[in-house]
Amino acid sequence: MSGGVAGVRPAWVDAELFPFESRFIAIDGHTVHYVDEGAGPTLLLLHGNPTWSFLWREVIRALRADFRCIALDYPGFGLSTPKPGYRFLPEEHAEVVTGFLDALGLEGATLVGQDWGGPIGLAAASRRPGAFDRLVLANAWAWPVNGDPYFEAFALLAGGAPIRFLSRHFNLVAKAFVPMGHRRRKVTAAELTHYRRALDTPAPRQASAVLPRRMTASRAFFTEVQAGLAELGRLPTLIVWSDAQIGFRPRERERLEASFPERETVIVEGAGLYVESDAPGEFVAALREWRPLQGLRPTQA
Repeated sequence: MSGGVAGVRPAWVDAELFPFESRFIAIDGHTVHYVDEGAGPTLLLLHGNPTWSFLWREVIRALRADFRCIALDYPGFGLSTPKPGYRFLPEEHAEVVTGFLDALGLEGATLVGQDWGGPIGLAAASRRPGAFDRLVLANAWAWPVNGDPYFEAFALLAGGAPIRFLSRHFNLVAKAFVPMGHRRRKVTAAELTHYRRALDTPAPRQASAVLPRRMTASRAFFTEVQAGLAELGRLPTLIVWSDAQIGFRPRERERLEASFPERETVIVEGAGLYVESDAPGEFVAALREWRPLQGLRPTQA
């Protein structure tokens, strides 16, 4: 069940840094925060870990004159509140995104998924054929990584008990991942505050602490995502890839390219994992210059 609900935007959200109306909707017992800005072809912007819709602020500023830009926060992230018992698993996030698609009645949109937003969005897209006609994947993956020493080590270390403890009690993921994911520019103190305050207590920090381990622990989920590529792989796809990120290697980009034959790839040199925030100008240019989006006429939202 879903529907609009009253929500309170906390005072620490700076109206100059995040100059968008905050909306709230009930999705299966969760209070989901999202922004819905502009008019024209719809872009659904999905974030990764440990970020929230704040990550997309420069992209939304630049594109809302020509596109309808929708960005939500998964329960436990940003300004969204999970229902009791939520475990912050990627398969659960995909269910919430699917419910969000239904609630807003999205059809023929463009999925823009970065990091975890890639597989989470692709899972929702497989469950709702017709919701998306185009895909944009930025520093993402779409298959199980079990057995790959690179990801097995990451899941073991970043998802192990010591790091989870530090994440829950000292907000380690937000404090470390966000600066590390920006290579072009230094994250300002005000920006970092918006990531830290969104995970202000041990309870919501569990959301960011869980995901590293799920890269291998959610094998069944990623198997489902991979199976969905048989249909989704036919869609026009733009791959935006940072070549200075700590996260995914060229081989992941090459596998994405092989999975989506109708694709174009844009390499953003010197950018980190959070490319939409680290190099927003180049990210926006990649979308504007992508032919499948150029051919769409803006329509009233």
